[in-house]
Amino acid sequence: MSKASISTLYLHQLSLVFFFLFSKLLLSANSATHPADVQVRQARLWIAPSHRDHSRSSWLLCFTLLTLMEPPLFKHPGYLRQFFLRLTSDSFSNLTRLRRLGLSGNSLTGEIPTVLGSLPHLEELYLDNNHLHGPIPWSFNNLTRLKRLEIQRNYISGELPDLASLKSLYFLDASDNNISGGVPSTLPLSLVELSMRNNKIRGNIPDSIDKIRFLQVLDLSHNMLYGAISSVVFKHPSLEQLTLSYNNFSLLQAPGDKGSSSSLIALDLSYNKLRGLLPAFMASMPKLTALSLEHNEFTGMIPAQYAVKAAAPGNDNTSSFERLLLGGNYLFGPIPGPLMGLKPGSADVSLVDNCLYRCPDAFFFCRGRDQKSLVDCKSFGPTIP
Repeated sequence: MSKASISTLYLHQLSLVFFFLFSKLLLSANSATHPADVQVRQARLWIAPSHRDHSRSSWLLCFTLLTLMEPPLFKHPGYLRQFFLRLTSDSFSNLTRLRRLGLSGNSLTGEIPTVLGSLPHLEELYLDNNHLHGPIPWSFNNLTRLKRLEIQRNYISGELPDLASLKSLYFLDASDNNISGGVPSTLPLSLVELSMRNNKIRGNIPDSIDKIRFLQVLDLSHNMLYGAISSVVFKHPSLEQLTLSYNNFSLLQAPGDKGSSSSLIALDLSYNKLRGLLPAFMASMPKLTALSLEHNEFTGMIPAQYAVKAAAPGNDNTSSFERLLLGGNYLFGPIPGPLMGLKPGSADVSLVDNCLYRCPDAFFFCRGRDQKSLVDCKSFGPTIP
């Protein structure tokens, strides 16, 4: 059999697979999509009427939305795995109108096929919750219309490639993989949300993150980042949620404007190695409502600004702390007066596991764990009285 005949036969086989999927979706009123995925990813196929004819292979020209999500629509998921592994440039060359490809939660194995980078109109790609390994293909740089990329919860390794050419990409989730290297300095400037938590990323956050002017969510928690947290993240013009917990940061740089221009609403720096006094400028961030500095090595007294921001009601110009977690440090001295007036349920505040002079269970923010022993506090630093 000639190579052209084999290619045609394979295209026909793929067409039958897609047609089976389309028929199943039409005949079933119950979506196979996981409930958590309903809002952002609906299991549906749309075939453009203008492309319908009697040729089976022509169906491959018609798919603009293809979703095969958990639980798999096929009774035998192994068939889909084999289909994924056999993807070739020939089998995908006709999918010129494909805009959305969803293969979430289908137990796919092997490396991500480079052929996926040859879909010129692809806008959304979902490969999350599989068993994929190996690097992210360099061919992804060709997906210049891609807006959303989800590859979380796999075994993907290697460094994140240069994706600066993806000028439309606004959402990237590469969490829960084995990605190594540093945070790239050439990320797409169009990003709004970037999540790379629970990987093996080292180094620090590049100052170039400031150039991503529309970035709102940045999650780099559970990595191996170290050194100083740059002041650029505290004065970023649009960043609202920053999560850097479970790293090895030891310092943080205060912004020149003392946080007055910050857009941050939620900031989590817990479980690092941050030392020194609690940064007073964080109480000056006008929109900040959730601050977690738990389990670091901060010392000194709790700034009065923190207590006031937690106890005083917010207004049009500044928000109050709805969450203030300071447990697991080496803070000493008395509890600030404004905090002593807080009632349970008014705010989520925790001061446990410190070196405070008195923190009785009568205060809800002292419950759950005792203060450190005097021996532990003295061994940390002689400045603790």
